[in-house]
Amino acid sequence: MSELKAMIFGGTTEGRLLAEFCRDNGIICEVSVTTEYGASLLPQGVTVHSGKLDCGGMRGLLAESGCNFAVDATHPYAREATANIISACRAENIPYRRLLREVVPVRGMTADSMEQLVEILGRHDGNILCTLGSKALPELAAVKNARERIWVRVLPAEGIKEYCESLGFDKTKVICGKGPFSVEENLRHLEAAHAEILVTKESGAAGGYPKKAEAAEKYGAMLLTLTRADEDGATLSEIKSELLRRRNVKI
Repeated sequence: MSELKAMIFGGTTEGRLLAEFCRDNGIICEVSVTTEYGASLLPQGVTVHSGKLDCGGMRGLLAESGCNFAVDATHPYAREATANIISACRAENIPYRRLLREVVPVRGMTADSMEQLVEILGRHDGNILCTLGSKALPELAAVKNARERIWVRVLPAEGIKEYCESLGFDKTKVICGKGPFSVEENLRHLEAAHAEILVTKESGAAGGYPKKAEAAEKYGAMLLTLTRADEDGATLSEIKSELLRRRNVKI
């Protein structure tokens, strides 16, 4: 019999919130994040592992840490990470829970894949403000006249503007910042880009989606949303409740 020890595979939002909850409620946990930026957001007193892991790396981390419960709090669009976490937990025989981000109504036009999104953008003229993040840039580079039309908003990171330039984007049209952004900040970025189209993910309230939608409406820009696939899982409050139950029962 052993006490609960949770491994949280976290993004920059729900993973941080869950780590804070564990710390405040005496639940032992460790957190795995892919970036130093994600690690910097986590509360003191929590063991943090930083760096991108494949399935084998996740298995090793789970085995070495002695964790007996895993929560996948990665970004809704980090599908490869989620698949690796599921496989690692199955291999190590560790219970797995997927933490689902809150769903909010989607506005404007939608695309269910990057291929469809690029095709839609190709049918429209005018400048674009893209808030999909750096991972989407290789595919986004296929949009016609990308260098002239597209402004990208990405997390600040060493060499990020040079990376954008290497893909064919104009590095003077790269906006670096840490969200979520206010309506006013989104408006300023739309104005800087003279954007007729705002591209975003279905990122929920935690990812600032409602504020981006409101800014697009106020500015008069078309909103194009990359939707996310349906998933099975539990809400943040449901996982908090399960952690409390598991803490009180020897595993």
